[in-house]
Amino acid sequence: MQVQGKKPYNEINITPLVDLTFVLLIIFILLTTAAVQGIKVDLPSASSSQVLDQPKSRVIAVANDGTVSIDAVPVSMAELEQELRTSIASTPDLPVILRGDRAVQYDQIMQVLDLCSKVGVGSLGMASTRPPGGGA
Repeated sequence: MQVQGKKPYNEINITPLVDLTFVLLIIFILLTTAAVQGIKVDLPSASSSQVLDQPKSRVIAVANDGTVSIDAVPVSMAELEQELRTSIASTPDLPVILRGDRAVQYDQIMQVLDLCSKVGVGSLGMASTRPPGGGA
C-alpha cells in the first residue's frame, strides 16, 4: 500500500550534521587554546622565594630534554639571543624569569645564564615552587 503524494526519501539531509560539526569544532578550538599555558616544567622547590609578577616579563623555560623556549615558544640558542636582544633594546629593565626543570643538565642552565649575561639582562629571576606548607 503506497501513500499518495508522498515520495520516499532518496537522500539524507546532512545540514543538521554539518551544524553540529561546526559547533563541536568551535568548542574544541576554544578549549584547546584556553588550556595552553606554557611548557610543563617540573620546578625545584626553595625554602624562601619571591613572587615576581610583572606583566612585561619574559619567561625562559628549559625542559628536562634540554629544549629551550621563550614565552612557551621553542627556540634555538641563537633565536633566544635575538629575542632577548630585541626585548632588551625596547625595554632595558625587562625582567627575565628562568624556569629550569629539576632533571635538566646543569650545563643547559649555565648556557642560558651565560647568554642572558652576554645580552645584558639586568633583572634575572629563577622560578621555583613553594615548599610544601612553607612560608610566604
